[in-house]
Amino acid sequence: MKKLPDIDIQLGPLHDILIGAVKTRVLLAGVELDVFSATSSARRATEVAQELGTHPGNTALLLDALTALGLMEKRDGAYRTRNAFAPALSSESPANIGPMLSMMYAMETEPIADLPALVRNGPPREKNIDFGAEEIWAGYARAMANYQRSGMAQKMAAMIAEIPGFASWEKMLDLGGGPGLLCIAMVSRHPRLRGVVFDQPAVAAVAESFIAEYGLQNRIQTMGGDYLNDPIGEGYDLVWASATLNFVRGNLVSFFKKVHRAVAPGGIFVSLAESMRAERTEPASMVLGTLCHGLMGQDFLFDEGEIARAMTEAGFSSVKSIPVETPMMPMVLDIATKALDS
Repeated sequence: MKKLPDIDIQLGPLHDILIGAVKTRVLLAGVELDVFSATSSARRATEVAQELGTHPGNTALLLDALTALGLMEKRDGAYRTRNAFAPALSSESPANIGPMLSMMYAMETEPIADLPALVRNGPPREKNIDFGAEEIWAGYARAMANYQRSGMAQKMAAMIAEIPGFASWEKMLDLGGGPGLLCIAMVSRHPRLRGVVFDQPAVAAVAESFIAEYGLQNRIQTMGGDYLNDPIGEGYDLVWASATLNFVRGNLVSFFKKVHRAVAPGGIFVSLAESMRAERTEPASMVLGTLCHGLMGQDFLFDEGEIARAMTEAGFSSVKSIPVETPMMPMVLDIATKALDS
């Protein structure tokens, strides 16, 4: 008589992966329908449905699912967005990142809808999304602004302010600065520091709006262009590059020599970027979040120590690497110093 195999497979982890798509759809539906604003105070599903103009029964199911995800709490039949998530998910919050989450999902998952075909055939000849298109990055900069000013910019500015010599700095460059909130945060911590936000022209225009919002037009200006090929200025006490050097990975040393020339003697070049470990399988958030780019034939990810080595090769006298836990994923801060006699 045939016996059953002596196997005891644990399906829990596999099931958790399987329903990952459901979790994502539930979150994005909550963002699109703005249920997080509607549940800023305890509300029953019928009340939420009436306010949003949605189906009462299915609204209750969505609210239950959001509660199961830990984004809401339910007591005596009433739902309320948890305090920890309300600032990030309510459209009424100045730190609302709902639009950023929706855009990230579109950019990171839709181009790989047919993942098996990409694995079988390789990168398509015609990409679904032009990741170099200015209008895409201008929209992304607007979406990223609330993420930056809801803690990220403040944290990075505090770390920069701890670098020896910060008090004497006069001029900084935010390279590929997007909405400019990081530059705004750094300049705001210093009584005299002046800043330049460099990005594509359409993105620089977005930065100008935020610079005006914080009343720093007299201390921060923008430069529009392609930082790989266009002049980036000179005499900077600080050149700051946050998650932007991926686009010059193939020319890293030559580009860093350009940055070295732009930094004043004794000045600092600081990069915040990912650092891939365990043979490029960690951190998982970066491996999965950039899978789309890789399958499209765009290898953007930095290996551990790659940026620091390129900084040294480009002529910087010393490099210090610091692991940083950002609100989204672990990254590394590489701080390179230019010698005084350079």
